[in-house]
Amino acid sequence: MDSKPSETVPYPVKILVAGGFGVGKTTLVGSVSEIRPLQTEELLTEQSVGVDDTSGVERKTTTTVAMDFGRITLSERLILYLFGTPGQDRFWFMWDELAEGALGAVVLADTRRLAECFPAVDYFERRGLPFIIGVNCFDDGYDYSGDEIAAALDLSEDIPVILCDVRQRESGKEVLTTLVRHVIGRQTAKRAAAEATSG
Repeated sequence: MDSKPSETVPYPVKILVAGGFGVGKTTLVGSVSEIRPLQTEELLTEQSVGVDDTSGVERKTTTTVAMDFGRITLSERLILYLFGTPGQDRFWFMWDELAEGALGAVVLADTRRLAECFPAVDYFERRGLPFIIGVNCFDDGYDYSGDEIAAALDLSEDIPVILCDVRQRESGKEVLTTLVRHVIGRQTAKRAAAEATSG
């Protein structure tokens, strides 16, 4: 009787990429995606003046108006489907729908405008969705350590903060791998706590 090799069926996982306006969400999804990413970028117009805060990113000429979408295979057992959220306040009504079914999130931060990621941090904390902070290191950004950023954002000690350059594919992959490890670690800790309680 011939034995057939077992087929490994990859497990699909939905991941959100969030953060403030101009922080690099579209760039991260585009740099790591193994398929041509879906982008819903539109030109900034005069109508956005006074509505969208472009301070610190004055050279930015486009904005995501719905979402970005990409896919990356981390291993033969794991495929990540990436959904980049819009960064402006006026599009936050879409976050609930995008977050449905997500396993975790990357919150991108810019040290020049660190306060821009507070709403995303608050959102995922309230929702109970595991997240990490990816600090996108812009050339003219401030040189803060991960610990300093964690303290500034008042993060709990278990939330990873990783410095990255989202233009570089390997750096983006490291951010996503860190998130997956964080999610697995949380789930393992929850199972252990449940077993200890039931035992």
